[in-house]
Amino acid sequence: MSLGITHKPKVVVGLSGGVDSSVAAYLLLAQGYEVIGLFMKNWHDDSVTISNECPWLEDSNDALIVAEKLGIPFQTIDLSATYKERIVDYMFAEYAAGRTPNPDVLCNREIKFDVFMQVALGLGAEYVATGHYCRKETTTDDRGVTTQHLLSGLDLNKDQSYFLCQLNQDQLAKSLFPIGSLQKSEVRAIAKAQGLVTAEKKDSQGLCFIGKVRLPDFLQQQLKPNPGRIVEISRDHAVYGDSFTGHIQDLEQAQKASVSCSYTPEMGMDKGAHNGAHYFTVGQRKGLDVGGTPLALYVLDTDVVQNVIYVGQGSDHPGLWRKALKISGHEMHWVRPDLALSPGQSLEVSARIRYRQPLQQAVIWRAEFDYFLSFSQPQSAITQGQFAALYLGQELIGSGVIAR
Repeated sequence: MSLGITHKPKVVVGLSGGVDSSVAAYLLLAQGYEVIGLFMKNWHDDSVTISNECPWLEDSNDALIVAEKLGIPFQTIDLSATYKERIVDYMFAEYAAGRTPNPDVLCNREIKFDVFMQVALGLGAEYVATGHYCRKETTTDDRGVTTQHLLSGLDLNKDQSYFLCQLNQDQLAKSLFPIGSLQKSEVRAIAKAQGLVTAEKKDSQGLCFIGKVRLPDFLQQQLKPNPGRIVEISRDHAVYGDSFTGHIQDLEQAQKASVSCSYTPEMGMDKGAHNGAHYFTVGQRKGLDVGGTPLALYVLDTDVVQNVIYVGQGSDHPGLWRKALKISGHEMHWVRPDLALSPGQSLEVSARIRYRQPLQQAVIWRAEFDYFLSFSQPQSAITQGQFAALYLGQELIGSGVIAR
């Protein structure tokens, strides 16, 4: 349906070379927008070479072909210096410190909806659009206050609202998500009907706008191997005797339940060697290369100072499960600042601690400075550095970096 107006709002679409952003551009054009396609070149550091493949060039070419098919202006912009500073360097620093960052969340916050958005606005655009599976609604109350609401995509298998959990009201006001109400199958059908070269292209599984690079391979470019011990902790170890498993009724209990176990090498038995504690993350099963145990081994914790990995047998090992987590006050972000908590307040929410995890019933508690998120049911592999996203119904209202 056309907008039916003389003025055509200008929108810049982040064309990634994939089917989702291609269809986003087509839909906006059909709705009467003036559309410009921009491809972000975020990585070309020759010192970090994984293979002879050049995925960004392939994707850029596909984006160009789509733009030509749609008859819209197109250009490539080089954001690699900013990407290295804000994303790659941060990732290396976090992994080196024993935390597990989420590059996709960071890329959206720091690149697509910050630097890229500023470039788009500089071109005279009123909006930036992406191929994310999420939705936005705008409301205005009786006082004339306008609020942007970030909603889940209707395709629950593809919902990407989690990746946008660090956006703010100003960014959302200038953002459009044209495919958020569609199913993936519908997106591909539209692309095929329009003869877009990306119609059957597989979804990217690599790092955000870097391409077909596996994260472990990427990390090894700067985080060099450092052999260390793998120590197994038995499931009946006394360290789990004080674990909080009951119903959390107040802030004090939430604080107690958020404390993870403190392991030492003397608590368990050696199971082999690893090539660097900074390569591993809590809950990881593959890559340990340790056999001979009745059940699969899972990473319970990593100690990058002593370079020790602590593991336990089975996905139901008590060391994997906790009922609460902590978010440092300065790492808490409210997409809906009008819902921000004051010290002593709490709010019943739904939450997820990783992409595609089903929403979990939870309560967010505000202490004097920090926040504590407690769950009705224990959660597996709560991981430092990842983001906990908070929802009210289908609306994502805030998020924070998991401190412990």
